[in-house]
Amino acid sequence: MKGLLWLLATLLPGAIPLSADTIYQVSAQGRQVVLQRAAIVVSEDSSSLTYKHFDLQERRVTKVRLSKGSLPYFVNTSSAADRQQIVSTWKRFGYKATVVDQSGKSTRVFDVYLDFYPPGGRGSLLESIPATTSFPILLAAGGADIIEFSKIERVEIQEELLKVTPRDGQVKEGKFLYPTDKPAEARFLGITDNYNPASGDVFDFSLPLDKVKEIRFE
Repeated sequence: MKGLLWLLATLLPGAIPLSADTIYQVSAQGRQVVLQRAAIVVSEDSSSLTYKHFDLQERRVTKVRLSKGSLPYFVNTSSAADRQQIVSTWKRFGYKATVVDQSGKSTRVFDVYLDFYPPGGRGSLLESIPATTSFPILLAAGGADIIEFSKIERVEIQEELLKVTPRDGQVKEGKFLYPTDKPAEARFLGITDNYNPASGDVFDFSLPLDKVKEIRFE
C-alpha cells in the first residue's frame, strides 16, 4: 500500500516527476498546466497526441488520445533509458501472474488484465465492453460472482470450466460469465520483460482465455 501511495504522489501534477515524458498545456492565461507525468508519448500529428500511462484505479497500463484544439499540447520528451525506467515502475505496481498455456509454456506477465475481442481473433478490440481486472463467474453451485485479481491465488481452466482458488476462502467453480450477450473472446493481456517502451500497444502478451491452462497470481 505504501508503494502504491508513493506512485500516486509521483503521478499527480506538482509532484516530483519521474524520468519519463511529461505532457502539459499552456492555458489561455499563459499558465503552464501539467496534464500527465510519467507517461510515454507514442504518436502525435496535427490533430491529436496519444500517450501511455499507468492507470492507478485500474492498476494497468492504458492509452489516452488527446484531440488538439486551440490550446496546444507540449511534451518534455525523455530518453530511451528513462522510458525503460518508467516501464519498470509500471511493472512494480500492477497485478503480476505466471500464465501457463495449454502446451505447458509458462510466461511471467505484469500489469495483467482481461479484455474482449471478436471471436477467433477477427477484428479489433470491443471498446463497448470495458477491460477488467476480475473474473466474473457463473457458479456451478448456482448464482454468479465477480472475483477481483487481488483476491485470487490461482485460476485453473479446462475447456469452458474455471476453478478459482482465492487467497482466503472457498474454491469456486463455474463458467466464465461474459459481460455481453454478443459473441466475444476474452483475452488475458499484460506486459513481459521483453516489452518495448516505444510500442503503440499497452501489452506484448495476449492469450485467449480458452488457450490458458493456469494463472498463478503473485
